[in-house]
Amino acid sequence: MIYDVRHVTTYTYESAVSFARCALRLEPHDGDGQQLLSHAIEIRPRPATRTARRDFFGTRTESIIIEVPHRHLRIDSRSRVMMSRRAPGRSAPSPVWEDVRDRVLDATSLGPASPIGYVFASALVPLLAPVTAYAAASFSPGTGVLAGAVDLMHRIRTEFRYDPKATVISTPLNEVFEKRHGVCQDFAHVMIAGLRGLGLPAAYVSGYLRTVPPPGARRLEGADASHAWVSLWCGSELGWIGFDPTNDLLVENDHIILAVGRDFSDVSPVDGIIVGSPRQKLGVAVDVVLVE
Repeated sequence: MIYDVRHVTTYTYESAVSFARCALRLEPHDGDGQQLLSHAIEIRPRPATRTARRDFFGTRTESIIIEVPHRHLRIDSRSRVMMSRRAPGRSAPSPVWEDVRDRVLDATSLGPASPIGYVFASALVPLLAPVTAYAAASFSPGTGVLAGAVDLMHRIRTEFRYDPKATVISTPLNEVFEKRHGVCQDFAHVMIAGLRGLGLPAAYVSGYLRTVPPPGARRLEGADASHAWVSLWCGSELGWIGFDPTNDLLVENDHIILAVGRDFSDVSPVDGIIVGSPRQKLGVAVDVVLVE
C-alpha cells in the first residue's frame, strides 16, 4: 500500500513575532514495515537557516530559524510512504511476559532499538504504583506477553473515554489515570507506564492513522489524524509490536510511523521558541490518501 501524507501546521500570533527557532520532526520513519519514497517541507515565511540531524532515536530533526517579523507561520509537510507491515494475530503464541522482562537485562547494546532504553521512567511517563497494579491485572503469572498486552490495550479502550477537552499536553499522568479521560497521547502514556512498571520495555510512537469515511460520505480534506500508540518489545524473536489502545488495534498498514521515543516529549512534530507574542493559535490538518 502506498500513501500520500500531508501535514499542515499553522500558527497565528496575536502580535508580530520577531524571531522563531523551531525543531521539526515531520519526516516519516524509514523501516519497520514502511519505506519512505519522498519527503519535502515548505515553510512560510522562509527560514534564514535550515539544518538537519538524526537524533538518538533515529528521527530526522530539522532545526529552523526565522528572523523576519511575522504573524503567521505555515509548515507544509508532504510525504509518500509504502507500507508492508503485518501484525501477529491477537491470540498468536508469544514468550511468557516474565521471560521477556528478564531478557531485557541481557541487552548488549545501548542503541535506539535496544529494549533497555525503554524500561525506565521518562519525563512524561513516571512509574506509578496504581498504574502498575492496573496493568498487572492483564499479566497473571505465565501469561504470554502478546496476550497480556492485547488484554491491557482492550481494557484501556473500554474503560477510558476519549475526550479531547479533558486534557492538555501538560496534564500529569496520574490525573489522566484518575479521570479515565483523555486522548491518544494520554492512553499511550498510561499503557507505557503500566508496561514499564512491570519491567517490560515500551516505546511511544507518533504518526498518522488513515481514517475511512462512513459508506456514502465524502472524505473530508484535512480530517485524518495525527496519532500516537505504543510499541512493546516482545522478545528477540517477535521484536517490537505496535499496540493502539485508543482503537484497540494491533498496528498494521493504516498506521504510519513518524517518530519513536520514550514519550511525547521525544517526538513532538513541531516545537520551539518565539519572541514577540504572548498568545498564539495553532491549527493542524492531516491528509492520508491511499495512492495504490
